[in-house]
Amino acid sequence: MKTMGLIGGMSWESTLIYYRLLNEKVKARLGGLHSAKLILNSVDFAEIERLQHQGDWAATAEILTEAAQSLEAAGADFLVICTNTMHKVAPQVQQAVSLPLLHIADATATVLLRDGIERVGLLGTRFTMEHPFYRERLEAQGIKVCVPSEAQRDIIHSVIYEELCQGVVNERSKSAYLEIVDSLASEGAQAVILGCTEVGMLIQNGDTNVPLYDTTEIHADQAVEWALV
Repeated sequence: MKTMGLIGGMSWESTLIYYRLLNEKVKARLGGLHSAKLILNSVDFAEIERLQHQGDWAATAEILTEAAQSLEAAGADFLVICTNTMHKVAPQVQQAVSLPLLHIADATATVLLRDGIERVGLLGTRFTMEHPFYRERLEAQGIKVCVPSEAQRDIIHSVIYEELCQGVVNERSKSAYLEIVDSLASEGAQAVILGCTEVGMLIQNGDTNVPLYDTTEIHADQAVEWALV
């Protein structure tokens, strides 16, 4: 089994989900007392969040690059950035190490294409929905990406930072998210990407007739595939 190098803490709520999923999936594949071989570098999200909203992405790249280098030095075989938004600086992180990096948008595109999804809605932080780094990665694979309206993006973004990243699951927020999912479907989206690693805490398949693709689950699936090749 290869050793996964996780860059986590963004937020620790979703990193906890990654840890559980990775171990569950390794056990399901190998049985018995098997668990995932991994090394975790968990950063302080308060610092990252402040820099994100200041637009200082270069500083966030430095933090994640240092984390990646520490994981490489500790013996990781590949890297997993346990957040969607911070894949904005994935190119800088990749350039700083010799390890392969499992990109969350690539993993998601693979599953969407497998399922024949050509037009998809995207929920995530305002950065993920509005900056091109994520959308263009999917569109390069031939997948058309739809994003919510500006007012809807405000709701999605605030719920992520003010509630989900702090472990708060609110029924009113769930209803608001499901309304946004329905609106994306009415605009032609065949499915919706839960493009923030905390959103699966709030809505899941079964809450709506629109297929939901949880990037945390997809990323964990692909990480286990890489680890067990």
